[in-house]
Parts: sequence; C-alpha cells; structure tokens
Amino acid sequence: MIKSLITIVNKLGLHTRAAAKLVATASHYESKISITYKGNTVNCKSIMGVITLGAAKGAILEFEITGTDERDACDAIALLVSDKFNEAE
Repeated sequence: MIKSLITIVNKLGLHTRAAAKLVATASHYESKISITYKGNTVNCKSIMGVITLGAAKGAILEFEITGTDERDACDAIALLVSDKFNEAE
C-alpha cells in the first residue's frame, strides 16, 4: 500500500475535465485507488466521486493505492497533477 499527499496545482482545481483525466488515468491500473479530502473518501475510478470532492487549487488530496501496480499508478497520478492535467492555463 502506498499513501501519497498530492497538491492540486492547476488554476481551476479538480473541475470536470481534470476529474475525467484523473479517472481515466486511474482506470488504467488494476490497483484500488482512493482519494481522501476533507474527511471524504472516494474511489478514484468514479467520476461522480471525484467531482463531489470539490477540490480547488491548493487542495491537498491523500491518495491510498493498493495493488500489484501501485507504484506505477502513484507515479502516473502524481505526474498528471503536476502537469496541471495537461491543460493550458
């Protein structure tokens, strides 16, 4: 199991497009991936769950990843977020 704190750095936060990219990235991996923010924990592979977090720029999300490809999943998610979900700002 890997636990990782990742800060949302893009201007619009975890809006619908960014959430969809996060879910798509997480869905490439077999590992179970959950996100906790402000006491709410959701499945990272659920678009509705991710959107309901309402995480704005500067939000610190705790990812918990468990499975055979957990390291790869964690690295891919961290890269996606640090690259601002590949969106121009």
